[in-house]
Amino acid sequence: MRLRRRVVRRNHGVMAETRRVTAEPGRKKWVFPQRGAAADESKQRVDSSDRDAHRSLAVPFRGHISGGMCVGKKLVLVGVVDPRPDRFYVALTCGRGVNEEPPVDVALELCVRFKDRQVLRRACVLGSWGDIDRAVPFFPFIKDLPFKMELHCEHGRFRVFVDGQKLFDFTHRLTSLEKIDTLWIKGSLTVNKLA
Repeated sequence: MRLRRRVVRRNHGVMAETRRVTAEPGRKKWVFPQRGAAADESKQRVDSSDRDAHRSLAVPFRGHISGGMCVGKKLVLVGVVDPRPDRFYVALTCGRGVNEEPPVDVALELCVRFKDRQVLRRACVLGSWGDIDRAVPFFPFIKDLPFKMELHCEHGRFRVFVDGQKLFDFTHRLTSLEKIDTLWIKGSLTVNKLA
């Protein structure tokens, strides 16, 4: 008899849903890495819990933001651009949406296009997409190289940094920041860490 269980894993304020199929009673349960000496032992070998943690950050990714966004909150994404990238998306939404479609309110959708070296931003309020912001001082994403993106929620705007350099500001189109509770990531990148 096979049972399907849903386990929620926390990653510093961002939660990713993972699934594991278990069989008869007595089979191995989820193992969560511990801090301290036990954690140092687990670093020496790759076990099933490490593989599960990497799977939980697999792209496309959709995870819950604990408590929603608020002024002073910061999300950090550490990733690597694919060797042959086309584009990737990062979005902050109100709710999870239905199936593969985002909800009607998208506070920020960021699209990085490699062919024309664009970083496009827009929002969707009540199902209506707004104008696209395009201007950035530089294009920070290089194929096959890592990057660190920080999304700061400030009063009146999101401020986005890549590798410590300010990339753009995006004025809030949605005023209920606490309803912005889901992070979406998809496209030509690998996610190594979310915080």
